[in-house]
Amino acid sequence: MEESMEEEEVLAYEAMMDDQNHNNWEAIVDGFRQPPPPPSIPDLGREPPGAQLLAVPAVSMDRKGPKEGLPMGPPPPPEATGVIMMVKGCDAVAKAAPAPAPSSTININTSTSKFLMNVITIEDYKSTYWPKLDGAIDQLLTQSPGDYIPISYEQIYSCVYKCVCQQHSEQMYSDLIKKITNHLERVSKELQASPADLYIERFNIALGQYMGALQSIVPLFIYMNKFYIETKLNRDLKDDLIKLFTEHVADKHIYSLMPLLLEAQSTPFQVTPSTMANIVKGLYTLRPEWVQMAPTLFSKFIPNILPPAMESELSEYAAQDQKLQRELIQNGFTRGDQSRKRAGDELAYNSSSACASSRGYR
Repeated sequence: MEESMEEEEVLAYEAMMDDQNHNNWEAIVDGFRQPPPPPSIPDLGREPPGAQLLAVPAVSMDRKGPKEGLPMGPPPPPEATGVIMMVKGCDAVAKAAPAPAPSSTININTSTSKFLMNVITIEDYKSTYWPKLDGAIDQLLTQSPGDYIPISYEQIYSCVYKCVCQQHSEQMYSDLIKKITNHLERVSKELQASPADLYIERFNIALGQYMGALQSIVPLFIYMNKFYIETKLNRDLKDDLIKLFTEHVADKHIYSLMPLLLEAQSTPFQVTPSTMANIVKGLYTLRPEWVQMAPTLFSKFIPNILPPAMESELSEYAAQDQKLQRELIQNGFTRGDQSRKRAGDELAYNSSSACASSRGYR
């Protein structure tokens, strides 16, 4: 009697589990249903999609039923080691990271392409940007004072700005120094070939032209100067460019130029005072220690070069002034006489006018 009741309970339990297993497997299969594979994918037989995943041994073999060792169906849903939990995990990932919409993908590609279009490669710098700077520097270095240069300062400044932002400062600085160095070497060779009577004047022109060019070149490269030369090299662009003229021109000609300047000083008006003043002041700017080569010459154009005068030296200074006046008279300089004559004529005119007005008043 007990055996028959036990068999009835087992049959009822098996019927209940069959219905539950059937419902569970149908739900799982429906969740893994996908469109039919493309023709290139080999046929997997008549098994429904996801059958390989369902073939995972998720059935408990430990539980014993009426017959020893036979499976009694898949584990119940709460268990964490089965296909059901894998499906739920895939659904969670899909909900947490949805696929990007086509419009957002297009926007990302567009912004990336725009960024790549703004990149300046080293080839772009050499073929496009530096040639513009090279041509502008040529014009600035060879212009005469007062000439109009048909270049766009805004465009040149923009080129420098972009190259600095694209990490080409080091290359640009190197190209600038090399460009100006080559120019100054040509200037030095031209001065060496100049005759003695034109040497001082041509040196003055070369010095004035270069210093005038720096007034335009330095501001054009101010962005490179600020963010590369001052920051990384701890120097200044203007000082570097003045040093180039000192090394490649002035140092090579100072020992030929100074004797000519002293000779011109001893002969009044052999060189115009403005030319003499420009050269002496320029040499003092390049190297202040050159004052020791001719202190008297430099003292005539730069204050506080010589030590303060002593009372015992006043007679010597007076003798030098008298000598200068005699030389001026010997060279036909009568400006002082004409000034005195004009002053006398003006005094006589004022006296006669005063007498005339007084007579009319009476």
